[in-house]
Amino acid sequence: MVAIRHALMASLCGALLVLGVSALAGLWLPARHGFAIATFQADVTIPLGHPCMGGGISPAKEVVDPLLLKGFVLTGAAKPFVLASFDWCEIRGTSYEKWQQVLAAAAGTDPSRVFVTSTHVHDAPVMDEDAEKLLRDMEASGAWKDLPAPDPRASVQVASVCWPQFNEQCLSRVAAVVTGALLHPHPVTNFGIGKARVLQVASNRRYVTPAGAVSYNRMSRCIDPVAVAADEGTVDPWLRTLSFWDGETPICAVHSYAVHPMSRYGSGKISWDFVGQAREDMQLAHPDVFQIYASGCSGNVTAGKYNRGDAGSKAVLAGRMKQAMEEAWQSTERHPLTAADFHSALMPLGARNTLGYTEANLHARLEKGVRPFERSEAAMGLAWYERVKREHQVLVPVLDLGTAQLVLLPAEAYVEFQLYAEELRPESFVMVMGYGESGPGYIPIERAWKEQDSNLHDWAWTPPGSEEVMHAAIRRALKP
Repeated sequence: MVAIRHALMASLCGALLVLGVSALAGLWLPARHGFAIATFQADVTIPLGHPCMGGGISPAKEVVDPLLLKGFVLTGAAKPFVLASFDWCEIRGTSYEKWQQVLAAAAGTDPSRVFVTSTHVHDAPVMDEDAEKLLRDMEASGAWKDLPAPDPRASVQVASVCWPQFNEQCLSRVAAVVTGALLHPHPVTNFGIGKARVLQVASNRRYVTPAGAVSYNRMSRCIDPVAVAADEGTVDPWLRTLSFWDGETPICAVHSYAVHPMSRYGSGKISWDFVGQAREDMQLAHPDVFQIYASGCSGNVTAGKYNRGDAGSKAVLAGRMKQAMEEAWQSTERHPLTAADFHSALMPLGARNTLGYTEANLHARLEKGVRPFERSEAAMGLAWYERVKREHQVLVPVLDLGTAQLVLLPAEAYVEFQLYAEELRPESFVMVMGYGESGPGYIPIERAWKEQDSNLHDWAWTPPGSEEVMHAAIRRALKP
C-alpha cells in the first residue's frame, strides 16, 4: 500500500508539473457549480524617468503615490472572469493584448474574458509598445536606433511613449501574483449592488456661455469664471458599487464613476490622484473588503468646474468620492449569485482620415515633428492605423450576473455612451467601465464633431460616424 501511495503521489506531482501553476491553483477552487473569487494586487509604479501620459507631460521625477494594479478572478462559470484595474493612464494595442493573454493564462481562461482597464490618471504611463517601436524605427534624429534601452536623460529631447522593458517586467510579476492569489479563493454566494450620487466632482468639458456660445475648454483644472459658473452639463451623476459576498461576509467591492481623475498633474509626481486616494481611504475604513476602482466613460468629463488645481484639491475631491463610495456601500442590496454569463460584440472602429489626419500626415509629423510629443502622438495615431489596416476589431465584453451587468468600453469614450448602455437595460444594474483597449483615443459623439470640439485636434483616431458603430456593438453585447 505504501508503494502504491508513493507511486500515486509521484504521478500526481508529475501531472501538476505538466499542467503548470495555474492548474495547481485550480485544484483548490470550489466545484464547478459553486462560485469563488480570488483578489490580487501588485505594485506597477513606473521607474523615475519613464514618460508620463505618453510623453505629453514631464517624465516621472518623484513617487507621491504608488501605482497599483487591483483586480479579481471570479471562478465557477464555464470559464473564469478576470478584472484588472491599473493606476495607469492607458494601455494600447499589442501591450493591451499581452495583458489579456498573460492574465488569461494565469487564471486559466480565455483572453476575451479578461477585462483590463485603466483609471486614466495622468502622472502615469501610456503603455503602447507599437507606438514606441514606430518612434525607435522612424525618429527623424535616429537617436533611438543606437540606444539598447530608453535613456531617462534623453527623455526630454527624444520622443518616447513608454518603456516596453518595464511592461515586460510587470507582466511577469503580475502573473505570479495572480497564480498565488488563486491558491486562496473565497467562496461567493451573493453579489451586491449599490449606488450614490457624487456631489461637486464631475462636469462636462462642453458648456454654453451666457452669450449662447458653445465651448469645450473646461479642462481638469479650471479657473475661468465663466466655465466655473456654467452648469455641469452632461454627466453620469451616479457612482456604482458592485460587490461579492460569502453569506453575510463581504469580500470585494468594485466602485466606478465617470470623471477624468486628475486634480493636479504634469510635474512628474507619480500619483494615483484623487480617485485612487478615495479607494485607499475606503480600504482603510473597510480593511476586510478588497477595494477596486475603475473609471467610467469620461473622455469628455472632468473635475474642471470644481477643481482649481491647487495643493488641496486632491484631498477635497477624494473626500467627495469617498463619501459617495460609503453611501453606495451602505445602500447595497444583495442578490444570490446563481449565474455568471459572458456576452460580447466585436466593433469595427475605423481610422480617422479627415483633413490633416491622414496616414500620410501622421507619417510626416512622426518624421519631422518639432516637439517630441508631436512625434509621440503621431506614433500613437499610426499604431492605431496599422491595427485598423489589419482589420482589427475592438471587443466589447459583458459579465452578466442576471440583474447586474459589468461592461467594458474602449478608450476615452464619451460619457454619452455609458448613459446609452444604462438606458438599454433600465430594469438592471449596469456598471460601465471605460479605458479598455485605448488605441482609438477619444471616441466622441457626432455632436462633438459638428461643434468642432477642440479636444479632437489630437488623441482622437477614430472617424466621424463612430457613434452608431459604438451603439450597435453595445446593443449586441448587452442584449436588451
